[in-house]
Amino acid sequence: MSGRLQGKVALVIGAARGIGEGIAERFVEEGARVVIADTEVDAGVATAKRLGGLFVETDIARNDHAERAVRKAVDDLGGLDILIQNAGIYPWTLIENISPEEWDSVLAVNLKGTFLAARAALVHMKPKRSGRMVFTSSITGPRVTSPGHGHYSASKAGINGFIKAAALEFANYGITVNGIEPGNILTSGMKMHRSAAFIRSMEEAVPLGRLGTPRDIANVALFLASDEAAYITGTTIIVDGGQTLPEGKDFRITPD
Repeated sequence: MSGRLQGKVALVIGAARGIGEGIAERFVEEGARVVIADTEVDAGVATAKRLGGLFVETDIARNDHAERAVRKAVDDLGGLDILIQNAGIYPWTLIENISPEEWDSVLAVNLKGTFLAARAALVHMKPKRSGRMVFTSSITGPRVTSPGHGHYSASKAGINGFIKAAALEFANYGITVNGIEPGNILTSGMKMHRSAAFIRSMEEAVPLGRLGTPRDIANVALFLASDEAAYITGTTIIVDGGQTLPEGKDFRITPD
């Protein structure tokens, strides 16, 4: 621990499990006080208790919930310095079978939720003329895609566009806005819902030979939330082990 976030208050949305939990944990290690926001109450309360933080039940697709989560940080911890919007859903459905309701649901959480979180946080960051906003995007949509992820891809590509617009609009207030594009991350949810064979096949597509961990993403979020990234805004960082680099599947070189 080096205290890179000492004295800072962070709201981490979508932090009951997985990547969000890893980000919240890393922030606490560096001195931040955190509010965990999630729809999963039991898991969220447990994560907040383990990290010594606070929990607020939050459906980020709802404006009143976004504002309530921000107020939790401001009222109970005295302010808001860092916003992380990591909540997202990713049902697998081919475009021809996506109902308008499912399309709206995915974009409501992933894309509208990003907008609502940013707008709610801006109210409190703007008067201080400082703040960090970091949004979880994905390589899926902005860089690559796969069948069954039409709505997810659209939502994540939209997040990247929103990051640029928000960074430009918020710059005069001293607020930076950036994003992270994870590749395939080995979370507890992936282990639970995907077969070992599927996970191995994904590992084979990554030049570094392994899937990412929540810690890999958390370290990048820490950098973007810290003073070290004070002159970085309107961009995203790809964290995928080189997955998006090869032109084809025959990319491995055997060392002599």
